[in-house]
Amino acid sequence: MAIPVRRPGTDRATRTGARRPRFSLRDTTLGCGLVAIVLCGTGAMARAAVGDAADVPAAALAVIGTLAVVLALVRAARRGRATAAAPVPAAVYVDYSAMDADAFEQAVADLCVRDGCLDVEVVGGAGDLGADVVATAPDGRRVVIQCKAYGPDNKVGSQDVQRFGGTCFAVHDAHVAAVVTTSEFTEPATQYAEQCGILCVDRAGLDAWTDGSGPAPWLRVPEPR
Repeated sequence: MAIPVRRPGTDRATRTGARRPRFSLRDTTLGCGLVAIVLCGTGAMARAAVGDAADVPAAALAVIGTLAVVLALVRAARRGRATAAAPVPAAVYVDYSAMDADAFEQAVADLCVRDGCLDVEVVGGAGDLGADVVATAPDGRRVVIQCKAYGPDNKVGSQDVQRFGGTCFAVHDAHVAAVVTTSEFTEPATQYAEQCGILCVDRAGLDAWTDGSGPAPWLRVPEPR
């Protein structure tokens, strides 16, 4: 199941792609300038046609210079419009609180896939020995994640982390072991995790990982030298 994404602040006009035309002082000024340059160039050509032969080379040079300026202005205008039309990424929001345990495990696996992991598997269930998602990080390290889809009033306790700590390295051969939750961790759980080298990703860290403002779990652990 793909990660459900909602983009806040998206109105009907944005969804349908409709845009209101806007008056641009820059484009209007540029257009008037182009017209003036073309008129001057045309006048120079007319004078060259009826004037002395000695004036023709100078007029021709003036016309060539005029055309070069026109082309430069047109290219600059196109670059300006392309820059102005560049889309601005919208913030990503995922309602993890609406997911059950299975959906949350799949959502975490989707994040791993999105961020370049290979061999991503959801292995949670009976007999999983604490591993819900396993993957290979982009740098080749083995990532083992336990997912805790808890409510805001149900924090991940020390016993939860201890059970995971007993298997993540010895059984699952993790290079990076992380507990990811929709809630928070108790202080004893955080202390135990630090002693064992287990990463604790709470709801704030999960949201940051989701929208790209924070690192993925394997980026919190330095690569081995």
